Amino acid sequence: MRAVVLTKPGEPLVVQEVADPQAPPGGAVVDVLACGICHSDLHAAAGDYPTTLPVVLGHEVAARHPRLGPVLVYACWGCRRPDCWACSSAQEMICPDATEAGLIRDGGYAERMAVPSEEYLVPLGDLDPAHAAPLACGGLTAYRAVEHALGDLARATRPRALVIGAGGLGQFGLQWLKMRSDAEVTVVDASPDKRDVAVQLGADAVVAPGEVDGTFTTVIDFVGADATLATARDHVARQGLVVVVGLYGGSIPFGFGQVPHEARFMTSVWGSLSQMRDMVGLAQRHPLHSPIEVVGLDDVPSAHQRLHEGDVSGRFVIVPGAVA
Repeated sequence: MRAVVLTKPGEPLVVQEVADPQAPPGGAVVDVLACGICHSDLHAAAGDYPTTLPVVLGHEVAARHPRLGPVLVYACWGCRRPDCWACSSAQEMICPDATEAGLIRDGGYAERMAVPSEEYLVPLGDLDPAHAAPLACGGLTAYRAVEHALGDLARATRPRALVIGAGGLGQFGLQWLKMRSDAEVTVVDASPDKRDVAVQLGADAVVAPGEVDGTFTTVIDFVGADATLATARDHVARQGLVVVVGLYGGSIPFGFGQVPHEARFMTSVWGSLSQMRDMVGLAQRHPLHSPIEVVGLDDVPSAHQRLHEGDVSGRFVIVPGAVA
């Protein structure tokens, strides 16, 4: 079969023929219908994460299972040992010995992939696989981040949420906030095009960096740079919550008097399998709107470069049979 392979960090991705995957005991081989390209894939390709090389990248996978039909693949594969506190509490995405697809095991930049258990397959129903694929990470990560904030927003007299970054994850975060809370949602992004998309997706207000006004019950930072974390600090309310999702590696000083009184700062990582099931059910009932650009396997190296340069308004999605 054809696949896109990372052979060495920092080196160009290689589109080549590889051996067909084999189903492990209790697992399955699925036909990849679509696979989103995530910023995490760029980090893996650059060597920012430890990987097993060579590896087929891709963890935002919609696929076809012989019995279940179209499915979304949960790619946070934990060790599932009985003594693992993360796996035993159904939080495989923070398992210290996880073997994620597209990082430790071969992922979805391919025509087919193996999954270790059919439990990791969530039926898509009538959802379009190309639009659904980014839900597996971008949608799920935003879903969990919003879930952290729902209690605070429900208790607030005037719930206000600030979404920092209107790229793929921020677009999902905005929509989950509007679906799951009564919050007034403001979106901040440097790109006028992405601010326009945020308006179309239901943002109550959109602003450029430096134009944020007031304080917010919750701030969700989908960028994670020094400047965006400073914005979060400066605009979270006392006893408010800042949820950091973005991977840009920024930081701010933390200590008494350096952040608003009793404000809480936390990171949020991917999402659980049960959250994926809930998310897919919500997406089936309430259609999501997020722009995608479909590319074929041969287009993946250039799509990686364009994503690195910020040259996409939504999400790249690989459809293995697509032709540029």
